[in-house]
Amino acid sequence: MRLKVHWTDRIGNVLLVVAGISLAVFLIAPLAMILMKSLEDKSGAFVALANFEQYFHTPSLAKSIWNSVWVSTLVTAVTIPLAFTFAYALTRSCIRFKPLLRNIALVPILAPSLLAAISFIFWFGNQGLLKSWLMGSQIYGAPGIVISMVFATFPHALMILVTALSLTDARLYEAADALGTSSARKFWTITLPGAKYGIISAWMVVFTYALSDFGIPKVIGGNFNMLATDIFKLVIGQQDFPKGAVVAIILLVPVAVTYVVDGYVQKRQQALLSARSVPYVPKPSKLYDWIMAAYCWLLAIVFLAVLGMAIYGSLVKLWPYNFSLVLDHYRLGLIDAGVIVSWWNSVKMALWCATLGAVFIFATAYLMEKTRGVDPLRPFVRLMAVLPMGVPGMVLGLGYIFFFVQADNPLHFLYGSMGILVICTTVHYYTSSHLTAVTALKQIDNEFEAVSASLRVPFWRTFFKVTFPVCLPAMLDISRYLFVNAMTTVSAVVFLYSPKTTLASVAIVNLDEAGDIGPAAAMATLVVLTSAAMCVVYYFLQVWLDRRTQAWRL
Repeated sequence: MRLKVHWTDRIGNVLLVVAGISLAVFLIAPLAMILMKSLEDKSGAFVALANFEQYFHTPSLAKSIWNSVWVSTLVTAVTIPLAFTFAYALTRSCIRFKPLLRNIALVPILAPSLLAAISFIFWFGNQGLLKSWLMGSQIYGAPGIVISMVFATFPHALMILVTALSLTDARLYEAADALGTSSARKFWTITLPGAKYGIISAWMVVFTYALSDFGIPKVIGGNFNMLATDIFKLVIGQQDFPKGAVVAIILLVPVAVTYVVDGYVQKRQQALLSARSVPYVPKPSKLYDWIMAAYCWLLAIVFLAVLGMAIYGSLVKLWPYNFSLVLDHYRLGLIDAGVIVSWWNSVKMALWCATLGAVFIFATAYLMEKTRGVDPLRPFVRLMAVLPMGVPGMVLGLGYIFFFVQADNPLHFLYGSMGILVICTTVHYYTSSHLTAVTALKQIDNEFEAVSASLRVPFWRTFFKVTFPVCLPAMLDISRYLFVNAMTTVSAVVFLYSPKTTLASVAIVNLDEAGDIGPAAAMATLVVLTSAAMCVVYYFLQVWLDRRTQAWRL
Protein backbone atom coordinates (compact mmCIF):
# COMPACT_ATOMS: atom_id res chain seq x y z
CA MET A 1 0.00 0.00 0.00
CA ARG A 2 1.18 3.52 -0.74
CA LEU A 3 0.07 6.58 1.19
CA LYS A 4 -1.97 8.89 -0.98
CA VAL A 5 -0.39 12.29 -1.61
CA HIS A 6 -2.38 15.05 0.05
CA TRP A 7 -3.02 18.24 -1.87
CA THR A 8 -0.92 20.18 0.65
CA ASP A 9 2.08 18.06 -0.35
CA ARG A 10 1.79 19.52 -3.83
CA ILE A 11 2.68 22.89 -2.35
CA GLY A 12 5.84 21.34 -0.92
CA ASN A 13 6.62 19.86 -4.33
CA VAL A 14 6.23 23.27 -5.97
CA LEU A 15 8.50 24.86 -3.37
CA LEU A 16 11.12 22.16 -3.94
CA VAL A 17 10.98 22.75 -7.69
CA VAL A 18 11.43 26.49 -7.08
CA ALA A 19 14.42 25.78 -4.82
CA GLY A 20 15.96 23.50 -7.44
CA ILE A 21 15.50 26.09 -10.19
CA SER A 22 16.99 28.79 -7.95
CA LEU A 23 20.09 26.70 -7.24
CA ALA A 24 20.49 25.92 -10.94
CA VAL A 25 20.19 29.59 -11.91
CA PHE A 26 22.59 30.86 -9.26
CA LEU A 27 25.15 28.04 -9.47
CA ILE A 28 25.05 26.06 -12.72
CA ALA A 29 24.30 28.98 -15.05
CA PRO A 30 27.28 31.13 -13.87
CA LEU A 31 29.65 28.15 -14.16
CA ALA A 32 28.34 27.40 -17.65
CA MET A 33 28.98 31.03 -18.64
CA ILE A 34 32.62 30.70 -17.55
CA LEU A 35 33.04 27.70 -19.81
CA MET A 36 31.45 29.57 -22.71
CA LYS A 37 33.62 32.66 -22.17
CA SER A 38 36.80 30.57 -22.13
CA LEU A 39 35.99 29.43 -25.69
CA GLU A 40 35.45 32.96 -27.05
CA ASP A 41 37.73 35.88 -27.83
CA LYS A 42 37.25 39.44 -26.57
CA SER A 43 34.78 40.18 -29.37
CA GLY A 44 32.65 37.14 -28.50
CA ALA A 45 33.67 35.02 -31.50
CA PHE A 46 34.11 31.28 -30.95
CA VAL A 47 37.81 30.33 -30.88
CA ALA A 48 37.62 26.83 -29.32
CA LEU A 49 40.75 26.11 -27.24
CA ALA A 50 42.85 28.99 -28.58
CA ASN A 51 42.68 30.85 -25.25
CA PHE A 52 43.98 27.82 -23.37
CA GLU A 53 46.81 27.35 -25.87
CA GLN A 54 47.78 30.99 -25.59
CA TYR A 55 47.68 30.82 -21.81
CA PHE A 56 50.01 27.84 -21.55
CA HIS A 57 52.42 29.46 -24.02
CA THR A 58 52.73 32.51 -21.74
CA PRO A 59 55.56 31.57 -19.32
CA SER A 60 54.62 34.03 -16.56
CA LEU A 61 51.00 32.88 -16.52
CA ALA A 62 51.72 29.17 -16.80
CA LYS A 63 54.18 29.47 -13.90
CA SER A 64 51.30 30.57 -11.69
CA ILE A 65 49.91 27.03 -11.84
CA TRP A 66 53.11 25.59 -10.43
CA ASN A 67 53.36 28.36 -7.82
CA SER A 68 49.79 27.75 -6.64
CA VAL A 69 50.22 23.98 -6.44
CA TRP A 70 53.52 23.90 -4.55
CA VAL A 71 52.57 26.70 -2.16
CA SER A 72 49.23 25.03 -1.37
CA THR A 73 50.98 21.69 -0.88
CA LEU A 74 53.54 23.25 1.48
CA VAL A 75 50.83 25.05 3.45
CA THR A 76 48.95 21.78 3.84
CA ALA A 77 52.09 19.85 4.82
CA VAL A 78 52.80 22.38 7.59
CA THR A 79 49.24 22.97 8.80
CA ILE A 80 48.04 19.36 9.16
CA PRO A 81 50.80 18.19 11.58
CA LEU A 82 50.45 21.39 13.64
CA ALA A 83 46.66 21.07 13.84
CA PHE A 84 46.79 17.32 14.47
CA THR A 85 49.13 17.74 17.41
CA PHE A 86 46.95 20.52 18.82
CA ALA A 87 43.80 18.40 18.39
CA TYR A 88 45.61 15.40 19.92
CA ALA A 89 46.48 17.49 22.97
CA LEU A 90 42.86 18.64 23.35
CA THR A 91 41.42 15.11 23.10
CA ARG A 92 44.17 12.82 24.44
CA SER A 93 45.71 14.72 27.35
CA CYS A 94 44.64 16.16 30.70
CA ILE A 95 45.90 19.69 30.15
CA ARG A 96 43.97 22.52 31.79
CA PHE A 97 42.01 25.31 30.08
CA LYS A 98 41.11 23.22 27.02
CA PRO A 99 38.06 25.38 26.09
CA LEU A 100 40.19 28.53 26.26
CA LEU A 101 42.95 27.04 24.12
CA ARG A 102 40.45 25.80 21.55
CA ASN A 103 38.71 29.18 21.33
CA ILE A 104 42.03 30.96 20.85
CA ALA A 105 42.94 28.53 18.06
CA LEU A 106 39.60 29.23 16.34
CA VAL A 107 40.06 33.02 16.40
CA PRO A 108 41.32 33.18 12.77
CA ILE A 109 37.85 32.14 11.60
CA LEU A 110 36.51 35.48 12.86
CA ALA A 111 39.01 37.50 10.84
CA PRO A 112 39.48 38.06 7.11
CA SER A 113 42.41 36.09 5.77
CA LEU A 114 44.03 39.43 4.95
CA LEU A 115 44.47 40.18 8.66
CA ALA A 116 47.22 37.56 8.93
CA ALA A 117 49.06 39.05 5.94
CA ILE A 118 48.80 42.58 7.38
CA SER A 119 50.00 41.41 10.77
CA PHE A 120 53.04 39.62 9.36
CA ILE A 121 53.92 42.76 7.40
CA PHE A 122 53.94 44.65 10.69
CA TRP A 123 56.13 41.95 12.20
CA PHE A 124 58.52 41.10 9.35
CA GLY A 125 57.91 43.60 6.54
CA ASN A 126 60.45 46.13 5.26
CA GLN A 127 59.70 48.26 8.34
CA GLY A 128 58.64 45.42 10.62
CA LEU A 129 59.61 45.09 14.25
CA LEU A 130 61.36 41.72 13.74
CA LYS A 131 62.70 42.23 10.23
CA SER A 132 66.23 41.44 11.46
CA TRP A 133 65.12 37.89 12.27
CA LEU A 134 64.88 37.18 8.55
CA MET A 135 68.64 37.79 8.13
CA GLY A 136 68.28 39.76 4.92
CA SER A 137 65.43 37.73 3.45
CA GLN A 138 62.01 39.13 2.51
CA ILE A 139 58.61 38.24 3.95
CA TYR A 140 56.94 39.27 0.70
CA GLY A 141 56.25 36.51 -1.78
CA ALA A 142 56.05 32.79 -1.06
CA PRO A 143 57.31 32.94 2.58
CA GLY A 144 54.67 35.45 3.63
CA ILE A 145 51.93 33.62 1.73
CA VAL A 146 52.80 30.31 3.37
CA ILE A 147 52.91 31.49 6.99
CA SER A 148 49.79 33.64 6.54
CA MET A 149 47.93 30.72 4.97
CA VAL A 150 48.95 28.43 7.83
CA PHE A 151 47.44 30.91 10.29
CA ALA A 152 44.24 31.25 8.25
CA THR A 153 43.70 27.53 7.57
CA PHE A 154 44.70 26.15 10.99
CA PRO A 155 41.22 26.39 12.62
CA HIS A 156 39.51 24.70 9.66
CA ALA A 157 41.83 21.70 10.00
CA LEU A 158 41.57 21.74 13.80
CA MET A 159 37.77 21.43 13.84
CA ILE A 160 37.86 18.38 11.57
CA LEU A 161 40.71 16.69 13.44
CA VAL A 162 39.19 17.28 16.88
CA THR A 163 36.02 15.57 15.68
CA ALA A 164 38.01 12.69 14.17
CA LEU A 165 40.05 12.11 17.34
CA SER A 166 36.99 12.38 19.59
CA LEU A 167 35.32 9.33 18.00
CA THR A 168 37.40 6.67 19.73
CA ASP A 169 36.43 3.43 21.46
CA ALA A 170 38.34 3.12 24.74
CA ARG A 171 38.08 -0.69 24.59
CA LEU A 172 40.73 -0.77 21.86
CA TYR A 173 43.21 0.98 24.12
CA GLU A 174 42.27 -1.22 27.08
CA ALA A 175 42.97 -4.32 25.01
CA ALA A 176 46.28 -2.84 23.86
CA ASP A 177 47.27 -2.07 27.46
CA ALA A 178 46.39 -5.62 28.49
CA LEU A 179 48.73 -6.92 25.77
CA GLY A 180 51.54 -4.61 26.91
CA THR A 181 51.53 -2.53 23.74
CA SER A 182 53.81 0.51 23.78
CA SER A 183 52.43 4.04 23.43
CA ALA A 184 54.09 4.49 20.04
CA ARG A 185 52.61 1.26 18.70
CA LYS A 186 49.14 2.22 19.97
CA PHE A 187 49.46 5.52 18.15
CA TRP A 188 50.42 3.93 14.83
CA THR A 189 48.00 0.98 14.98
CA ILE A 190 44.93 2.49 16.71
CA THR A 191 44.96 6.30 16.81
CA LEU A 192 46.24 7.08 13.33
CA PRO A 193 44.12 4.49 11.44
CA GLY A 194 41.02 5.63 13.34
CA ALA A 195 41.63 9.27 12.39
CA LYS A 196 42.91 8.73 8.83
CA TYR A 197 39.69 9.79 7.14
CA GLY A 198 39.58 12.96 9.21
CA ILE A 199 43.20 13.67 8.31
CA ILE A 200 42.49 13.19 4.60
CA SER A 201 39.43 15.47 4.80
CA ALA A 202 41.41 18.13 6.65
CA TRP A 203 44.16 17.83 4.03
CA MET A 204 41.67 18.42 1.23
CA VAL A 205 40.04 21.38 2.97
CA VAL A 206 43.34 23.13 3.70
CA PHE A 207 44.71 22.51 0.20
CA THR A 208 41.52 23.84 -1.42
CA TYR A 209 41.47 26.92 0.82
CA ALA A 210 45.14 27.72 0.15
CA LEU A 211 44.78 27.18 -3.59
CA SER A 212 41.75 29.43 -4.03
CA ASP A 213 42.38 32.22 -1.49
CA PHE A 214 42.87 35.65 -3.01
CA GLY A 215 43.36 38.06 -0.12
CA ILE A 216 46.65 36.79 1.28
CA PRO A 217 48.56 36.59 -2.06
CA LYS A 218 47.21 40.03 -2.96
CA VAL A 219 48.41 41.69 0.25
CA ILE A 220 51.72 39.96 0.98
CA GLY A 221 52.48 38.11 -2.26
CA GLY A 222 54.44 40.91 -3.95
CA ASN A 223 55.41 39.81 -7.46
CA PHE A 224 54.77 36.14 -6.69
CA ASN A 225 51.99 35.13 -9.09
CA MET A 226 49.28 32.65 -8.19
CA LEU A 227 46.11 31.60 -10.00
CA ALA A 228 43.79 33.61 -7.77
CA THR A 229 45.75 36.84 -8.28
CA ASP A 230 46.07 36.12 -12.01
CA ILE A 231 42.29 36.08 -12.34
CA PHE A 232 42.09 39.44 -10.58
CA LYS A 233 44.80 41.01 -12.74
CA LEU A 234 43.33 39.70 -15.98
CA VAL A 235 39.74 40.70 -15.21
CA ILE A 236 40.19 43.95 -13.27
CA GLY A 237 43.55 45.13 -14.58
CA GLN A 238 43.49 44.08 -18.23
CA GLN A 239 39.76 43.56 -18.79
CA ASP A 240 40.67 40.28 -20.48
CA PHE A 241 37.57 38.28 -19.55
CA PRO A 242 38.20 35.25 -21.83
CA LYS A 243 41.67 34.75 -20.37
CA GLY A 244 40.26 35.22 -16.87
CA ALA A 245 37.72 32.48 -17.63
CA VAL A 246 40.55 30.19 -18.71
CA VAL A 247 42.35 30.71 -15.40
CA ALA A 248 39.08 30.14 -13.53
CA ILE A 249 38.62 26.75 -15.20
CA ILE A 250 42.26 25.83 -14.49
CA LEU A 251 41.73 26.80 -10.85
CA LEU A 252 38.57 24.71 -10.76
CA VAL A 253 40.33 21.51 -11.88
CA PRO A 254 42.56 20.78 -8.83
CA VAL A 255 39.80 21.90 -6.46
CA ALA A 256 37.37 19.53 -8.18
CA VAL A 257 39.88 16.67 -7.89
CA THR A 258 40.28 17.23 -4.15
CA TYR A 259 36.50 17.42 -3.80
CA VAL A 260 36.01 14.09 -5.58
CA VAL A 261 38.74 12.43 -3.50
CA ASP A 262 37.19 13.76 -0.30
CA GLY A 263 33.78 12.42 -1.36
CA TYR A 264 35.31 9.00 -2.04
CA VAL A 265 37.00 9.01 1.35
CA GLN A 266 33.74 9.91 3.09
CA LYS A 267 32.01 6.95 1.45
CA ARG A 268 34.76 4.57 2.57
CA GLN A 269 34.62 5.79 6.15
CA GLN A 270 33.02 3.39 8.57
CA ALA A 271 31.38 4.04 11.92
CA LEU A 272 33.99 4.31 14.68
CA LEU A 273 31.52 4.08 17.55
CA SER A 274 28.89 1.44 18.19
CA ALA A 275 26.23 1.03 20.84
CA ARG A 276 28.74 -0.91 22.97
CA SER A 277 31.55 1.58 22.62
CA VAL A 278 33.14 3.14 25.69
CA PRO A 279 34.16 6.82 25.52
CA TYR A 280 37.89 7.36 25.72
CA VAL A 281 39.04 9.25 28.81
CA PRO A 282 42.73 10.29 28.85
CA LYS A 283 44.80 9.40 31.88
CA PRO A 284 46.97 12.01 33.64
CA SER A 285 50.67 11.92 32.87
CA LYS A 286 52.69 14.76 34.34
CA LEU A 287 55.50 14.95 31.76
CA TYR A 288 53.27 14.24 28.74
CA ASP A 289 50.60 16.74 29.85
CA TRP A 290 53.28 19.38 30.47
CA ILE A 291 54.70 18.92 26.95
CA MET A 292 51.24 19.08 25.37
CA ALA A 293 50.34 22.18 27.40
CA ALA A 294 53.60 23.89 26.41
CA TYR A 295 52.93 23.15 22.74
CA CYS A 296 49.34 24.40 22.83
CA TRP A 297 50.15 27.57 24.75
CA LEU A 298 53.06 28.30 22.40
CA LEU A 299 50.71 28.18 19.40
CA ALA A 300 48.07 30.14 21.32
CA ILE A 301 50.62 32.88 21.99
CA VAL A 302 51.51 32.97 18.29
CA PHE A 303 47.83 33.31 17.34
CA LEU A 304 47.32 36.09 19.87
CA ALA A 305 50.51 37.80 18.68
CA VAL A 306 49.27 37.80 15.07
CA LEU A 307 45.87 39.16 16.08
CA GLY A 308 47.35 41.56 18.62
CA MET A 309 49.83 43.03 16.14
CA ALA A 310 47.03 43.84 13.70
CA ILE A 311 45.13 45.60 16.48
CA TYR A 312 48.28 47.38 17.67
CA GLY A 313 49.13 48.49 14.12
CA SER A 314 45.66 49.98 13.76
CA LEU A 315 46.32 52.18 16.82
CA VAL A 316 49.88 53.34 16.02
CA LYS A 317 49.95 56.94 14.78
CA LEU A 318 52.62 56.57 12.08
CA TRP A 319 54.40 53.26 11.61
CA PRO A 320 57.37 52.96 12.26
CA TYR A 321 58.22 56.57 13.19
CA ASN A 322 55.62 57.47 15.80
CA PHE A 323 54.36 54.62 18.00
CA SER A 324 51.99 56.72 20.07
CA LEU A 325 48.56 55.12 20.32
CA VAL A 326 45.73 57.08 18.75
CA LEU A 327 42.42 56.43 16.99
CA ASP A 328 43.36 58.37 13.86
CA HIS A 329 43.15 55.32 11.58
CA TYR A 330 39.59 54.73 12.74
CA ARG A 331 38.54 58.38 12.75
CA LEU A 332 40.52 59.86 9.84
CA GLY A 333 41.25 56.74 7.80
CA LEU A 334 37.79 55.19 8.05
CA ILE A 335 35.10 57.56 9.31
CA ASP A 336 36.19 60.89 7.81
CA ALA A 337 37.29 59.20 4.58
CA GLY A 338 33.92 57.48 4.28
CA VAL A 339 35.45 54.00 4.25
CA ILE A 340 33.44 53.04 7.33
CA VAL A 341 30.46 52.67 4.98
CA SER A 342 32.13 49.48 3.70
CA TRP A 343 32.00 48.00 7.20
CA TRP A 344 28.29 48.82 7.49
CA ASN A 345 27.67 47.25 4.06
CA SER A 346 29.36 44.06 5.29
CA VAL A 347 27.20 44.03 8.41
CA LYS A 348 24.04 44.43 6.32
CA MET A 349 25.09 41.72 3.89
CA ALA A 350 25.99 39.38 6.75
CA LEU A 351 22.63 39.95 8.41
CA TRP A 352 20.77 39.21 5.17
CA CYS A 353 22.81 36.02 4.68
CA ALA A 354 22.23 34.99 8.31
CA THR A 355 18.46 35.45 7.98
CA LEU A 356 17.21 34.93 4.43
CA GLY A 357 20.11 32.68 3.46
CA ALA A 358 19.72 30.49 6.54
CA VAL A 359 15.94 30.24 6.05
CA PHE A 360 16.31 29.22 2.39
CA ILE A 361 18.96 26.60 3.16
CA PHE A 362 17.05 25.06 6.06
CA ALA A 363 13.71 25.12 4.22
CA THR A 364 15.25 23.44 1.16
CA ALA A 365 16.85 20.77 3.34
CA TYR A 366 13.47 20.19 5.02
CA LEU A 367 11.70 19.83 1.69
CA MET A 368 14.36 17.34 0.62
CA GLU A 369 14.25 15.20 3.76
CA LYS A 370 10.70 15.43 5.04
CA THR A 371 8.34 15.78 2.07
CA ARG A 372 7.22 13.32 -0.61
CA GLY A 373 6.88 13.58 -4.37
CA VAL A 374 8.92 14.79 -7.39
CA ASP A 375 11.45 12.01 -6.74
CA PRO A 376 13.34 12.54 -10.05
CA LEU A 377 14.19 16.09 -8.97
CA ARG A 378 15.67 15.19 -5.59
CA PRO A 379 19.07 13.86 -6.77
CA PHE A 380 19.56 17.06 -8.77
CA VAL A 381 18.77 19.30 -5.78
CA ARG A 382 21.05 17.18 -3.60
CA LEU A 383 23.87 17.62 -6.13
CA MET A 384 23.27 21.38 -6.23
CA ALA A 385 23.52 21.47 -2.43
CA VAL A 386 26.96 19.83 -2.25
CA LEU A 387 28.49 21.25 -5.45
CA PRO A 388 29.41 24.71 -4.02
CA MET A 389 31.98 23.05 -1.77
CA GLY A 390 34.09 22.33 -4.85
CA VAL A 391 33.77 25.78 -6.45
CA PRO A 392 36.34 28.43 -5.41
CA GLY A 393 34.91 31.82 -4.50
CA MET A 394 36.69 33.71 -7.27
CA VAL A 395 35.39 31.27 -9.89
CA LEU A 396 31.84 31.69 -8.63
CA GLY A 397 32.16 35.48 -8.52
CA LEU A 398 33.55 35.63 -12.04
CA GLY A 399 30.70 33.45 -13.27
CA TYR A 400 28.23 35.88 -11.71
CA ILE A 401 29.79 38.72 -13.71
CA PHE A 402 29.41 36.84 -17.00
CA PHE A 403 25.87 35.74 -16.24
CA PHE A 404 24.27 38.83 -14.67
CA VAL A 405 26.04 41.58 -16.63
CA GLN A 406 24.10 40.77 -19.80
CA ALA A 407 21.36 43.34 -20.34
CA ASP A 408 18.96 40.80 -21.84
CA ASN A 409 19.10 38.68 -18.68
CA PRO A 410 15.84 39.12 -16.69
CA LEU A 411 17.97 39.07 -13.53
CA HIS A 412 20.28 41.83 -14.76
CA PHE A 413 18.81 44.20 -12.15
CA LEU A 414 20.72 42.27 -9.47
CA TYR A 415 24.09 43.24 -10.92
CA GLY A 416 25.88 45.76 -8.70
CA SER A 417 23.26 45.49 -5.94
CA MET A 418 23.44 44.19 -2.40
CA GLY A 419 21.22 41.30 -3.49
CA ILE A 420 23.85 39.73 -5.75
CA LEU A 421 26.41 39.88 -2.92
CA VAL A 422 24.00 38.13 -0.54
CA ILE A 423 23.10 35.46 -3.09
CA CYS A 424 26.70 34.78 -4.12
CA THR A 425 27.90 34.54 -0.50
CA THR A 426 25.03 32.24 0.48
CA VAL A 427 25.69 29.95 -2.48
CA HIS A 428 29.43 29.97 -1.80
CA TYR A 429 28.92 28.69 1.77
CA TYR A 430 25.84 26.63 1.01
CA THR A 431 27.23 23.12 1.41
CA SER A 432 28.37 23.24 5.03
CA SER A 433 25.11 24.88 6.07
CA HIS A 434 23.08 22.31 4.12
CA LEU A 435 24.92 19.39 5.73
CA THR A 436 24.32 20.90 9.17
CA ALA A 437 20.60 21.16 8.45
CA VAL A 438 20.38 17.63 7.04
CA THR A 439 22.20 16.21 10.07
CA ALA A 440 19.71 17.89 12.40
CA LEU A 441 16.70 16.79 10.35
CA LYS A 442 17.82 13.16 10.22
CA GLN A 443 17.75 13.06 14.01
CA ILE A 444 13.95 13.49 13.87
CA ASP A 445 11.97 10.33 13.23
CA ASN A 446 9.96 10.38 9.99
CA GLU A 447 6.97 9.13 11.96
CA PHE A 448 6.08 12.75 12.71
CA GLU A 449 5.50 13.42 9.02
CA ALA A 450 3.80 10.05 8.51
CA VAL A 451 1.32 10.70 11.33
CA SER A 452 0.70 14.24 10.09
CA ALA A 453 0.03 12.96 6.59
CA SER A 454 -2.37 10.27 7.86
CA LEU A 455 -4.25 12.93 9.84
CA ARG A 456 -4.21 15.26 6.82
CA VAL A 457 -2.28 17.90 8.74
CA PRO A 458 -0.50 20.32 6.34
CA PHE A 459 3.26 19.80 6.29
CA TRP A 460 3.90 23.43 7.18
CA ARG A 461 2.04 23.02 10.47
CA THR A 462 4.27 20.07 11.36
CA PHE A 463 7.26 22.14 10.33
CA PHE A 464 6.46 25.10 12.59
CA LYS A 465 5.08 23.05 15.50
CA VAL A 466 7.63 20.22 15.61
CA THR A 467 10.54 20.32 13.19
CA PHE A 468 11.64 23.94 13.48
CA PRO A 469 11.60 24.10 17.31
CA VAL A 470 13.55 20.83 17.54
CA CYS A 471 16.13 21.99 14.98
CA LEU A 472 16.46 25.51 16.35
CA PRO A 473 20.03 24.99 17.67
CA ALA A 474 21.15 23.82 14.22
CA MET A 475 19.36 26.78 12.64
CA LEU A 476 21.31 29.16 14.88
CA ASP A 477 24.56 27.40 13.97
CA ILE A 478 23.80 27.88 10.27
CA SER A 479 22.93 31.53 10.80
CA ARG A 480 26.10 32.21 12.80
CA TYR A 481 28.24 30.39 10.24
CA LEU A 482 26.82 32.46 7.38
CA PHE A 483 27.19 35.74 9.29
CA VAL A 484 30.85 35.20 10.18
CA ASN A 485 31.82 34.03 6.70
CA ALA A 486 29.91 36.89 5.06
CA MET A 487 31.85 39.37 7.19
CA THR A 488 35.23 37.87 6.26
CA THR A 489 34.80 36.72 2.63
CA VAL A 490 36.69 38.50 -0.10
CA SER A 491 37.31 36.12 -3.01
CA ALA A 492 33.63 35.52 -3.83
CA VAL A 493 32.67 39.21 -3.84
CA VAL A 494 35.78 40.98 -5.12
CA PHE A 495 34.29 41.15 -8.64
CA LEU A 496 30.69 41.94 -7.69
CA TYR A 497 30.66 45.07 -5.57
CA SER A 498 29.72 48.52 -6.83
CA PRO A 499 30.83 51.91 -5.43
CA LYS A 500 27.72 51.86 -3.21
CA THR A 501 28.17 48.28 -2.00
CA THR A 502 31.89 48.09 -1.23
CA LEU A 503 32.48 45.59 1.57
CA ALA A 504 34.89 45.69 4.49
CA SER A 505 37.06 42.86 3.16
CA VAL A 506 37.30 44.54 -0.25
CA ALA A 507 38.09 47.86 1.44
CA ILE A 508 41.01 46.19 3.22
CA VAL A 509 42.44 45.11 -0.15
CA ASN A 510 41.99 48.61 -1.60
CA LEU A 511 43.49 50.34 1.44
CA ASP A 512 46.50 48.05 1.46
CA GLU A 513 47.01 48.55 -2.28
CA ALA A 514 46.98 52.32 -1.71
CA GLY A 515 49.62 51.98 1.03
CA ASP A 516 47.20 52.80 3.88
CA ILE A 517 48.15 49.79 5.97
CA GLY A 518 47.06 51.46 9.21
CA PRO A 519 43.44 51.98 8.10
CA ALA A 520 43.53 48.50 6.54
CA ALA A 521 44.47 47.06 9.93
CA ALA A 522 41.73 49.16 11.53
CA MET A 523 39.11 47.76 9.16
CA ALA A 524 40.33 44.20 9.77
CA THR A 525 40.11 44.79 13.52
CA LEU A 526 36.54 46.07 13.15
CA VAL A 527 35.61 42.90 11.28
CA VAL A 528 37.08 40.72 14.03
CA LEU A 529 35.31 42.67 16.78
CA THR A 530 32.01 42.55 14.88
CA SER A 531 32.24 38.80 14.30
CA ALA A 532 33.21 38.17 17.92
CA ALA A 533 30.39 40.37 19.23
CA MET A 534 27.83 38.57 17.08
CA CYS A 535 29.12 35.18 18.27
CA VAL A 536 28.49 36.37 21.84
CA VAL A 537 24.99 37.51 20.84
CA TYR A 538 24.31 34.13 19.22
CA TYR A 539 25.52 32.35 22.36
CA PHE A 540 23.14 34.19 24.68
CA LEU A 541 20.34 33.88 22.13
CA GLN A 542 20.87 30.13 22.00
CA VAL A 543 20.89 29.88 25.82
CA TRP A 544 17.61 31.81 25.98
CA LEU A 545 15.96 29.79 23.22
CA ASP A 546 17.17 26.50 24.70
CA ARG A 547 15.37 27.29 27.92
CA ARG A 548 12.16 28.12 26.06
CA THR A 549 12.12 25.48 23.33
CA GLN A 550 14.55 22.68 24.24
CA ALA A 551 13.31 21.64 27.67
CA TRP A 552 12.27 18.28 26.17
CA ARG A 553 15.97 17.40 25.75
CA LEU A 554 16.33 17.26 29.55
